[in-house]
Amino acid sequence: MQILSLILLSLSLAMDAFSVSLCKGLKLKSRLLKSALIIGLFFGAFQALMPVIGWLLGRGIIEYIDKYDHFITFGILSFIGGKMIFDAIKGEDDKTSDKLKIKELIVLSIATSIDALAVGFTFSFDAGVNIALYAAVIGGITFAVCFGGVFLGSVFGNKFGKPASVAGGCVLILIGVKLLLEGLGVLSL
Repeated sequence: MQILSLILLSLSLAMDAFSVSLCKGLKLKSRLLKSALIIGLFFGAFQALMPVIGWLLGRGIIEYIDKYDHFITFGILSFIGGKMIFDAIKGEDDKTSDKLKIKELIVLSIATSIDALAVGFTFSFDAGVNIALYAAVIGGITFAVCFGGVFLGSVFGNKFGKPASVAGGCVLILIGVKLLLEGLGVLSL
């Protein structure tokens, strides 16, 4: 795979994680650098790890995950997005704005990197793939994109407050719906 193709693949794999990072940034009011580093590291690490796991596992388990991944991702993103909207409307948004929940980051990291698992499986067909290099590039690009997404989200969150949080929750739900429709074969992008 050419380096440009790998970079484009990495960027496309990072887009769901970027959207979630943007939404997480909407709620941050302080400790922005630390939070951006943590969020970027979680998403980057999972995006790097999942292709390796897919590469190692082979066809058997991927077929099983492929049948249901869109339902799992839809459920997780819809729940988190709905909670974001609910918290913003109820005013609980401000109480937890600077708290990063590790369990939530792990769940979101897994949900946004399932497609990287499938990509890793396709890498196993090519004997010339340097999986360590591919995983490092995918993880590094995801880290950078998510790190920036947190800052961008914070700018909008500080400027627009609750409406930005409601919009962010809607974006997460719409991403979940899009992935569900793609998984069901209703939508093809």
